[in-house]
Amino acid sequence: MAGLVISPVFLAIFRNLFVPASRPDGGLWAPCPRETRAAPEMFPLTIENFDGFGLAEPLARALRTAGFSTPTPIQAGAIPPAMAGRDLLGIAQTGTGKTLAFALPTLQHLLGERRRAAAFATRALILSPTRELAVQIDETFRRLAAGTPLSTALILGGVGRGGQVRRMARGVDLVIGTPGRVCDLMSTGELRLGGVSHFVLDEADRMLDLGFIRDIRRVIAALPAARQSMLFSATMPIEVGGLAESLLREPVRVEVAAAAPTPLAITQQVHHVRAGGKRALLADMLRDVEMRRVIVFTRTKRAADRLAEELDAEGFAAECMHGNMSQNARQRALEGFRGGRARVLVATDLAARGLDVAGVTHVVNYDLPNEPESYVHRIGRTARAGASGVAIAFCDASERGFLRAIERLTGVRLAIVGGADWLAASAEEKPRAPGGRGAPHGGRTQREGSGRQGSGRQSSGRQGSGGRRAA
Repeated sequence: MAGLVISPVFLAIFRNLFVPASRPDGGLWAPCPRETRAAPEMFPLTIENFDGFGLAEPLARALRTAGFSTPTPIQAGAIPPAMAGRDLLGIAQTGTGKTLAFALPTLQHLLGERRRAAAFATRALILSPTRELAVQIDETFRRLAAGTPLSTALILGGVGRGGQVRRMARGVDLVIGTPGRVCDLMSTGELRLGGVSHFVLDEADRMLDLGFIRDIRRVIAALPAARQSMLFSATMPIEVGGLAESLLREPVRVEVAAAAPTPLAITQQVHHVRAGGKRALLADMLRDVEMRRVIVFTRTKRAADRLAEELDAEGFAAECMHGNMSQNARQRALEGFRGGRARVLVATDLAARGLDVAGVTHVVNYDLPNEPESYVHRIGRTARAGASGVAIAFCDASERGFLRAIERLTGVRLAIVGGADWLAASAEEKPRAPGGRGAPHGGRTQREGSGRQGSGRQSSGRQGSGGRRAA
């Protein structure tokens, strides 16, 4: 089980680094020191349900309507100090419920401020690294705020700016956006941040990976000094620590420690296959009706385009999503997949983090990623909300080094469910080639099973695939 840990403030050795803050129950929250490192000793904090947060009735009602009753660990740890107005540093993997952890305190505060935003201004700003994640965050905020007078605006690139400018002209309570378009509207005076009282930076590590640091610093420089800031990140590299130090004031650090790099609910398998045989193998597997909703990851945009078109031509309803597509085309593809019009979504790593689609039964790594962390994020698109799932990797001879790196990171030897004979033969031909004979050894071993995990052949008819461009 994942554990929630918060650095204690009562350790005498850290007394000069912390400023205690009262909790509603009389205890103390734990602000993290300037270098944002956790203290050596930790203590757990448990909150059983949302009723104890003292939320406004419209928010509590929205939670009940949505079926939320028990907070996740990151929600249980982050919401109370955020409700108390503290700056917050939240560290947790994707899929742990971080959006509610910052959405509920932000909406609660905005409801209590009783003021309106001026024209082209906003009272709260949430920055997201990708358009897809921004759309999902916006949907969550609008669902929670449905019974309130609060207004939101989605500010992101890939679509025309005219509608966004008209929305800002009326003034909005909350803006959810991506850094590029937010800075674009800032430069023309069509988004003014001088009245922002609440700022959230979500998926900070992903932000830095995508090269948004200059845009982020520009946004931070435009914010008023008197504000509440929250930063959430799946990992805590040095660069994120430096960003947190410049953004947050005496923040409370809430960290959800993962029990394992990959969830045990995901059955992980590998097919060793020649590079030219991957498409035929995937088509054969997709004839299995158990593969009801499948995300297939490729390494390049061009490969994603080509594979989706080939699958469609063979009668498997497929959508494609990558960064070269317009936002409208990407959203249509996602809606087609989410709504069941397409059974397969072929995507690049654009969809590896933050994308939340219910009922994904299988994730196929058609091309293994060259960064093992990307594998963890990819397979996290299945087995969400307590469900189980299957992650299948295709590995050709050139990718065996990537496979070894993945197995070292996760501590899991992927069960070989196909291609073992070819793997052994190729190893005999080239004794020094990486990967050996592929016999599982060391680490945790996944239960071996059938190589074909689910499918159900459907007729072609991809919706919203227009707008694709080759990389």
